[in-house]
Amino acid sequence: MTDSMQPPINTPEREAEAFPALTPAQIDRIRPHGTTRTVRAGEILFEAGDLGMPCFVVLSGKLDIVMTRLSGEYVFATHRPGGFSGDLVLISGAGSLARGRVAESGEFLEVSVVALRSLLARDAELSDIFMRAFIRRRLALVAGGIGNVIILGSNYSANTLRLREFLTRNGHPHSYVDLDSDTTSQELLDRFDLKIDEIPVVLCSGKALLRNPTTQQLAECLGFSGTVDESRIRDVVIVGAGPAGLAAAVYAASEGLDAVVIEADFPGGQAGSSSKIENYLGFPTGVSGLDLTRRAVVQAEKFGAQMLVGQRVVQINCDQRPYLLSLENGEILQARSIIIASGAQYNTPKVANLKKFEGNGIYYAATFMESQLCGGDEVVVIGGGNSAGQAAIFLAETAKKVYMLVRGTTLSETMSRYLTRRITTHPIIELHLETELVSLEGESHLERVTWLDRSSGERTTRDIRHVFVMAGASPRSDWLRDCVALDQQGFILTGRDLDPVLASAPRKWPLGRPPQMLESSLPAVFAVGDIRSGNVKRVASAVGEGAISIHLVHRALAEI
Repeated sequence: MTDSMQPPINTPEREAEAFPALTPAQIDRIRPHGTTRTVRAGEILFEAGDLGMPCFVVLSGKLDIVMTRLSGEYVFATHRPGGFSGDLVLISGAGSLARGRVAESGEFLEVSVVALRSLLARDAELSDIFMRAFIRRRLALVAGGIGNVIILGSNYSANTLRLREFLTRNGHPHSYVDLDSDTTSQELLDRFDLKIDEIPVVLCSGKALLRNPTTQQLAECLGFSGTVDESRIRDVVIVGAGPAGLAAAVYAASEGLDAVVIEADFPGGQAGSSSKIENYLGFPTGVSGLDLTRRAVVQAEKFGAQMLVGQRVVQINCDQRPYLLSLENGEILQARSIIIASGAQYNTPKVANLKKFEGNGIYYAATFMESQLCGGDEVVVIGGGNSAGQAAIFLAETAKKVYMLVRGTTLSETMSRYLTRRITTHPIIELHLETELVSLEGESHLERVTWLDRSSGERTTRDIRHVFVMAGASPRSDWLRDCVALDQQGFILTGRDLDPVLASAPRKWPLGRPPQMLESSLPAVFAVGDIRSGNVKRVASAVGEGAISIHLVHRALAEI
């Protein structure tokens, strides 16, 4: 079954950007980088999931981009003479989202990924045309829920939410079938011989059927995990893809360093979960953490940084240079220098059965996806920092009531003033200071919460099914304890903060010079962003540290 579909691009201007027609002069500049190929109608040029897919410029004939869904396949777009195939996977190296099928015989110009990247690095005009087209196409796919991934799951399944968040935060388009409300759900279960405990089920690239997969399994299926050449010595390995790590990646790659970024879950860190950041320079009307992150990832990959998503560093061999980083899947990366930007995680309330409801009423991000799960219900937001304030304002747009629980006596110590003013005057938000969550109740999903006002001793119980936890931060540094000096909370000490403890650090400092600013107690190993002791918890400062760290990396590499 095949049908056609107009790409979900809402203006003629955006459609022209997404599907431009190259001029003869522009095509002539591409020719030396490609190979002319005669194609026949019906010929398959690439399949969904293919890695290393080339770009095809249509000289004559037509090329259909075919997507798959449960009811069959449909044509997302048709490229005519002057058009070209591809989207952001040509920059990221992930698997193809679609099948490329020749609709009308003719001649195509085939350009490999390596040749395309080289061309775009040299030709500013073509770079702008291709990048705008790729970004617009990806946005259209995301907005339309169209892609090479179909998730069959339940809104009451924590694992379903985990996978949907992973794909959404990575900007990967996908379709979702809610088995609780879909009238053909039993037919779907029977069709794939599925059991309830195997939900969610993921149909990946129309080939692999994954039953309740891990995040890493899904990442590998989609080509997010990339390939690791264990014999290759990288100039810099960046651990973590929050704002600091992404900034480091952009500057490293743009300055010619061989850089790789390792991200265990999804780019953006805590900032990526913010619904709207209004005090970041250059965005007077605000920008969502997700949008900011997506742009940064594309920018880093455009300059040549490699992203390994769904991978986790479990150990650094600190006793030799180049440093060796062991990944969770057993692979080894060699690095002349390392930037640690693995960030921090929200502290969890000390409530007995919190884990039971994670993903089923307890959330650690407040994006459009989570807000959809809440509908018009009452919700609780825990925390007194900017992330909690942004979440409360965002959720108040759709929630019946937002109860904001803050352990401190005031908001002003931890929150930007513009957020404080909005929260204290918002009719939907009810602020509770010196208050903490003490009880969670429910069967398979959270049904009821109780909080304690410490100043009065009063307990309040509400039938609330959704709690957003955005309180405090703990560093992700356990894997570093035997290598670098940490403060009492586990954050990495750097620069002058190392003076009192350098002599007792896990490894003896071997150089005649003292550690540079942002450098840890291990030479050429730097810490930036929320994991660094003394860091200012702002996106702008994280980006600044990431940029500065590359200047320091150049100095460290010059010593080798």
